[in-house]
Amino acid sequence: MKSYSQTAADRAATNHVIRDRYVMGDAIPFALAHLACFAAIWTGVYLADVLIAVGLYFIRMFGITAGFHRYFAHRSYKTNRVVGFILAFLAQTSAQSGVLWWAGTHRHHHRYSDEPEDVHSPVQRGFWFSHVGWIFTERYQNTNMELIPDFAKYPELVWLDRHPFLPAIMLAVLVTLCAGWSGLVVGFFWSTVATWHGTFAINSLAHVWGRKRYLTGDQSRNNWWLALITLGEGWHNNHHHYQSAACQGFRWYEIDVTYYILKALSVIGVVWDLRKPPRAEVYNEQKLGRAVVEKAASELADSFQVDHIVAEFSANIEALQGNVTERFEAWRHQFDKKIKLARHELEELMEDLHVPAMPSAAELQQRAAEMFVRTPSVNEIIERARQILMDSVYEELMSRHLAVNTAQTR
Repeated sequence: MKSYSQTAADRAATNHVIRDRYVMGDAIPFALAHLACFAAIWTGVYLADVLIAVGLYFIRMFGITAGFHRYFAHRSYKTNRVVGFILAFLAQTSAQSGVLWWAGTHRHHHRYSDEPEDVHSPVQRGFWFSHVGWIFTERYQNTNMELIPDFAKYPELVWLDRHPFLPAIMLAVLVTLCAGWSGLVVGFFWSTVATWHGTFAINSLAHVWGRKRYLTGDQSRNNWWLALITLGEGWHNNHHHYQSAACQGFRWYEIDVTYYILKALSVIGVVWDLRKPPRAEVYNEQKLGRAVVEKAASELADSFQVDHIVAEFSANIEALQGNVTERFEAWRHQFDKKIKLARHELEELMEDLHVPAMPSAAELQQRAAEMFVRTPSVNEIIERARQILMDSVYEELMSRHLAVNTAQTR
């Protein structure tokens, strides 16, 4: 099977622009399903059909949120293989491909959330690609079993994944037999298309619109109306903050219908060990992980212009005579011998000069408060951001220094 995991070298080569080849033939059934909704003009729309549509939307959305997402992608609770198969089958009646493909792809999304490698980041590729375009790209056609080895060992799930649209076809036949053509069009196709776009909206909108309660290193946000139409998935910033929780609404007022149903199922023993976030995580008292600190620090450092800092520093050096200039020349000479010592000397030299473009600790603190939500790791982020800025200034100065030396030797 084709893999879409990337090495560090691959990511470096595609860090800014990822060009995808579209498999347009796969978009034909998707388009036809939307067109089929208009057949209601001829079949009519009856109350029974609408009730079927609403019921199927609710049931299948639960299959996606409780099954595909919280169980298979994140293992936020436990159940047996029979119930797992039922959840997977139920979710696949929504025609969103196979259980292993869906869960594996979602794990890939969390690994690279809002980075260039993210499968459906609106930050990187815009609304339409994140909403639906990525599904039809060649890179994401096949299931990467390496992303989901814990469930790929079960033959019943592998079989279901290899027949991704069989459950949806079976459901369509059943609805037609029970409710006729109007039931097929309104009950099945209307609810299918609505379920698609409800699910896709989490990818395309929940990283753009809403409120950020936690610093997660990406643009995930909480959105109450997305939570309503997806049975709780709209508390997306909560989810990215603590991914293994069975609940995504962390506060009592955050409606999470999927969790309520899972809680009820746990009472009768169908599911168990529902994970909940620790209190320190909920109330933002836990220090951030290293990866999130690094992302936040990089974002903070990038908000300042390195070119402007270097230009101002160089101008000050050229305008001064005596000790400072001699120290700078000594520092440049040390660069050729001891690069680490030269980096330390640069920090000392910049402290002696007045370079307003280089932010102070107080200015970094203020900028961090403007950019990020409250976090106990703010001082760690600020310190790391200053290191990143200094490294960038150092590299830019060295690049210019080497360019001048190269030009002089010609």
